[in-house]
Amino acid sequence: MTTEALAIEQTNVEFLWLDLTRKCQLSCLHCYNASGPDGSHGDMSREDWLGVLDQASAGGVRDVQFIGGEPSMHPHFAELVDHALTIGLAVEVYSNLVHVSPVHWRLFQRERLSLATSYYSRKAPDHNKVTGRPSHARTRANIVKALALGIPIRVGIVGIDSEAIEEAKADLRSIGVSRIGADRIREFGRACGEQEPDAANLCGGCGDGRAVVDPSGTVAPCVFSTWMGVGNVHDAPLTSILNSPELSEAVSSLHEVWGWGNKDKDNQECRPDCVPKNPCDPRCEPNSACRPGTPTTCRPRF
Repeated sequence: MTTEALAIEQTNVEFLWLDLTRKCQLSCLHCYNASGPDGSHGDMSREDWLGVLDQASAGGVRDVQFIGGEPSMHPHFAELVDHALTIGLAVEVYSNLVHVSPVHWRLFQRERLSLATSYYSRKAPDHNKVTGRPSHARTRANIVKALALGIPIRVGIVGIDSEAIEEAKADLRSIGVSRIGADRIREFGRACGEQEPDAANLCGGCGDGRAVVDPSGTVAPCVFSTWMGVGNVHDAPLTSILNSPELSEAVSSLHEVWGWGNKDKDNQECRPDCVPKNPCDPRCEPNSACRPGTPTTCRPRF
């Protein structure tokens, strides 16, 4: 949907995931949306995505993350990232860093662009077991290259035991990575097998100043809660959906699941999870590291 003749509404959403594709070179065991080599780019056209970016910027969104799947496999990835930067949005690209073309390396050196990636183990066999391909060497080498080029990058370690996490962190620090986060596997997509999604596995930040648009155009509170679609950009302007009662009701229903009800979520009893602004779980890493899907404040983590 283009922005021509649309009165753009202002929204309280400041961060937007652009979930471009379900296509990926890897088939990670825990992938939250079951992406892989047979994945699809969905039915969002180039013009649809450009319209989403224009409406997001005009409506008050300041940060976007391109994610998937592997977002760089989308045929219009470079153009969409360029457009986002050109209209003043800050951009994070969440990539597996298995393959980065020369064109993309030049793109990644633009101002207001940062990278994020996942790293599963210091040991190549353990990392490769998760991804389903011998990807460890390429991902690690491209982390090193990004650092050498001065590209801001953060790395998330997912779902392994505490000793292995510390080993992976030490390995990443040894090559110069300073922004490192860690989280358990969250049971969505391929990680939950045949089970229905359980909102109790979310971290507590869904819809709180953020939302996602997926490859079908569906808008949802976050990348992990896409089953809770609240509208589609093929049918209505993005900002209207972000301001809709449907999004508010979806977020309220999640608060009920988490036991927050209508109370102040910052003053609830501790949950056994690292949730935004949780003041009482010493296991939680600093908010600045708690960002699998975002370049700002604590968000749903890897």
